[in-house]
Amino acid sequence: MALHQGTLGTDHGPERRRLSINPFFGLADPVGDMTSAPPTHRLPDGPMPPPTAYQLVHDELMLDGNSRLNLATFVTTWMETQATELMAECRDKNMIDKDEYPRTAELERRCVAMLADLWHAPDPATAVGCSTTGSSEACMLAGMALKRRWTNANADRYRGGARPNLVMGVNVQVCWEKFCNFWEVEARLVPMEGERFHLDPQAAAELCDENTIGVVAVLGSTFDGSYEPVEEVCAALDALQERTGLDIPVHVDGASGAMVAPFLDEDFIWDFRLPRVSSINTSGHKYGLVYPGVGWALWRSSEELPEELVFRVNYLGGDMPTFALNFSRPGAQVVAQYYTFLRLGREGYRAVQQTARDIASGLATGIEALGDFRLLTRGDQLPVFAFTTEPDVTSFDVFDVSRRLREKGWLMPAYTFPPKREDLSVLRVVCRNGFSSDLSALLLEDLRMLLPDLRRQSHPASAEREPATSFHH
Repeated sequence: MALHQGTLGTDHGPERRRLSINPFFGLADPVGDMTSAPPTHRLPDGPMPPPTAYQLVHDELMLDGNSRLNLATFVTTWMETQATELMAECRDKNMIDKDEYPRTAELERRCVAMLADLWHAPDPATAVGCSTTGSSEACMLAGMALKRRWTNANADRYRGGARPNLVMGVNVQVCWEKFCNFWEVEARLVPMEGERFHLDPQAAAELCDENTIGVVAVLGSTFDGSYEPVEEVCAALDALQERTGLDIPVHVDGASGAMVAPFLDEDFIWDFRLPRVSSINTSGHKYGLVYPGVGWALWRSSEELPEELVFRVNYLGGDMPTFALNFSRPGAQVVAQYYTFLRLGREGYRAVQQTARDIASGLATGIEALGDFRLLTRGDQLPVFAFTTEPDVTSFDVFDVSRRLREKGWLMPAYTFPPKREDLSVLRVVCRNGFSSDLSALLLEDLRMLLPDLRRQSHPASAEREPATSFHH
């Protein structure tokens, strides 16, 4: 089945769709453009003036939601004008062509070194890492390195049919499920239990065996914004090695938290200071504060990244090592990441992330004070929190709240938790740079205003609908 299917009927037959264009957008013939009817699911027969094409696309995109009011996504929705100008200047540069664009390649190398220093790599000057299109690709690369290291160390058993496995919490981002599916790795998932909504260190260690390629610890769960206890996971695996001799590496999926914890939680040990941490990824386009899409993957040393996974190409000019699933991609986001690192520095990042956390914590407290909701988290780790309705609230549920807020323009996701907490449905709020205290106050006021109507319902309006699944932004 195709991922995208065209809609037949709108562009075919005697009743062709007519588009009315504002006559002011016509060039030579203002009225002529008012009767133009370009097809939308096949190529038009001929060209049209740039203003007309622009206005057609622009007007349709007006029906999209306002990204600044999107409380579901972790992705950056605001940047400074200077950053967007730099991105525009670099949008035609191919990131893979390092010989043709050596300064862009140098900025990528500097970003890797900066992240290696931020995450306490043993030798930041010689850190091994790369930019990616986002954390999903970075996770795939980290998973490939884990599997290849295991395969090299267990060649005979692998050829004999042993199936590698990867241990992680059921709350991991969907990219890890994709990795296990695409690269034929068994996913061993630690379920949620009670009020624990992420990975349990001892349960993770108990799932490990001689076929385990690694354990994934998430620094900032997308379900509730909480950090997983990376140090405790490593300690449990240290104890496992003492008992059994199994040496299991840890990958830290820091898609969001790896750009928050270094600035706000310096005493929280999660990074390369732990010898068992083999690799780390993050999303530059989340709390790295860059428009999508850019991610980063770093390894403790070259020993953690098997050399045979790194390809060297020279047909673009020069010998270029590359480790990526993609090939051609724009260099604009890497340039924007370097700009943001220079622009903010450690103190700037600390101020931005602290502001986001303060807004999240304040909004969580305000929602709790309404009396209808129970907080699962308070935004005191990632600037993210999840909440559900109080047990005595029977007239509405979280899906009703999400639906009514959408009428006001707010996109607040409602979803059910995975096994073994399918009984729990929550709303989640992601506070990002650009979501100001003023917007927070407006959201709280809108929520307060719609509650009387919701309380008057006889039962949840969503009772007859299929429950929503998790958001994995």
